Amino acid sequence: MELSNDLAGKKPKRLTSVVWNHFERVRKADSCYAVCIHCNKKLSGSSNSGTTHLRNHLMRCLKRSSTIDVSQLLAAKRRKKDAPLALANISFDDGQRKDDYIKPTILKFDQDQKKDEIINLGSSKFDQERSRLDLARMIILHGYPLAMVDHVGFKVFVKNLQPTFDVVPNNAVEQACMEIYEKEKLKMYEAINQLHGRINLCVEMWSSLENVEYLCLTAHYIDEDWKLQKKILNFVTLDSSHTEDMLSEVINKCLMDWDVDHKLFALTFDDCSTDDDIVLRIKEQMSHKRPLLSNGQLFDVRSAAHVLNLIVQDALEALREVTQKIRGSVKYVRSSQVTQGKFNEFAQQVGISSKKNLLLDCPVRWNSTYIMLETALEYRGVFSLLQEHDPAYTVALTDAEWEWTSSVTGYLKLFVEIINVFSSNKFPTANMYFPEICDVHIQLIEWCKSPDNFLSSMALKMKAKFDKYWSKCSLALAVAAILDPRFKMKLVEYYYSQIYGSTALDRIKEVSDGIKELFNAYSICSTMVDQGSALPGSSLPSTGTLSCP
Repeated sequence: MELSNDLAGKKPKRLTSVVWNHFERVRKADSCYAVCIHCNKKLSGSSNSGTTHLRNHLMRCLKRSSTIDVSQLLAAKRRKKDAPLALANISFDDGQRKDDYIKPTILKFDQDQKKDEIINLGSSKFDQERSRLDLARMIILHGYPLAMVDHVGFKVFVKNLQPTFDVVPNNAVEQACMEIYEKEKLKMYEAINQLHGRINLCVEMWSSLENVEYLCLTAHYIDEDWKLQKKILNFVTLDSSHTEDMLSEVINKCLMDWDVDHKLFALTFDDCSTDDDIVLRIKEQMSHKRPLLSNGQLFDVRSAAHVLNLIVQDALEALREVTQKIRGSVKYVRSSQVTQGKFNEFAQQVGISSKKNLLLDCPVRWNSTYIMLETALEYRGVFSLLQEHDPAYTVALTDAEWEWTSSVTGYLKLFVEIINVFSSNKFPTANMYFPEICDVHIQLIEWCKSPDNFLSSMALKMKAKFDKYWSKCSLALAVAAILDPRFKMKLVEYYYSQIYGSTALDRIKEVSDGIKELFNAYSICSTMVDQGSALPGSSLPSTGTLSCP
C-alpha cells in the first residue's frame, strides 16, 4: 500500500499499551486489524477502537492458551497432593521455638583438609599436635562438652590407647576449637570475597530452653562451579538489652565484618512479622555502598513457610472452642476400655470401616491437630450415637460446629500439602514457591466469598496477613518462576489471570518490567566484567573482585 506524502513524512505512532505485546497490527487497504498472536483471531486495530476489546479478548485467550500448557506441567504436582499426606514437623506458634533448642551441627571438612589431618595408618609416628586438633574436631563435630577431657574414664581410655598422648586441660581444648574456627572462618571469608556473584542472606532468630536469644545469618550463593552453597556466617547471642531497633545494627555489623554488604542481593527473614523499619535501616545502609537492584523491591523477602503458619494460626484460633470439644471427645472415648468398646460397636452399626484410630493432637504442632480433626470427622456419625446413648458424654458438637470443622480441615489440608512440598525438597529453590503461594492466594479469595459468616470472617483475617506478605514478595516469587525454563512467563499469566481478573494485564506488565530491569542490570555488569572496569558507585577496583548481581 502506498502512503501519502503526509503519512510518509510522519513516524508511525508507537504502540504503548501492553496488549500490543500479544497482537500484530496489520494494515490492509483502508482497514487496520489487530491479529492475536496466540489464536490468529482478527479484531479491529484502528486507533479509534481503543484497546478495551483487545484486553477482553486477551484475557479469554490467555487463559485458554496458557491453561493447556501450564495445567499439563502442574498435573504432576497436583497428583502428588492427591497422594496420602506424609506430615512434616510443623510448629503451631512461635512459643514452640523455645522447645526447638539448638542441636549440634554436623560439620564437613573438604578433601584437602582430610589429607592433612587424618593420620597415615601405615606410619607409627605419633603427632601430639595433630592429636590435639583431632580431639578438638571430634568435640566440635559431635557437640561433646569440653569438660569430657577431665573425665577419668576418658583419660584412662586415651592413656591405654596412646600412653604418650598428653591429655590437654579443658581451657586448652577450647583454645584448639577456636583455632579451628578462625581457620575455617578465614577460608570462608576468602571464598566469599572471591565470588563474582551476589549473596542471599537468611536471617533467623533462635531461642534456647533458657530463653537466650540467638541470631543466625546464613549465606546462600552459587559458587564458581555453579553449585548452590549454604554457609552459616554468624551465630551470635543477642544481649537481653537488645531491642528490635538494635537488630538492624547487629546485622549490619555482621555484614561489614564479612565484607559482603556490597555483594548482598536480598535478605530473607524467617519471621514475616519483622518490623519493616528494621529492614528499611538495613536497606539504607546497604544502598550507601551500592544501589540495590530494582530499587530494592527484591531486597526484602519473607519466609513463605512462616506466613502459612501465621495464617493457620488464625484458622485454628477461630476454631479453638470447637477443637477443644473434639479434643475432649477423643479423651472421653479413650478414657476407658468400656467406652472405647462401646464406641467401636457404634462404628460398626453406622457402617464405618475406617482403620484410623482416634488420636490426640500435640497443640503446638498444627499438623497433628489437622490429623485429629480429620479423623474425628470420619467418626462424626459415631459421636452422634454416643451422645444419644451415653449421658456422661457432654462435649458433643452441634451440626454447625461439625460443618465448620469440615471446612477448616479442608483449609488445613491445603496448607499441609504445601508445607510438605517445601520441606520434602532437600534443596528447595526459589522457583518452587510461586505456584504453591498462588494456589493459597486463589483459595483465600474463594474462602472470603463463603456465605457462612464464621468462615468468611475467618478467611478475611487470614487473607489480611497473606496480602501483606504478597505485597512484599510477589515480584521476587514471580521472577524466580519466570527463570524456570518449563514455565517462563506463562505461569505468571496463568495464575495472575485467576487472581486479578480484569486487571491481570497491568499486573503482568509490572512483573515483565521487573524482569527486564533485572536483566538490564546483569547485562551492564557482564559488559563491565568483559571490559575490566568497576561498576558505577562501586569501590571495587578490578574484575578480580568485581561482584556482579
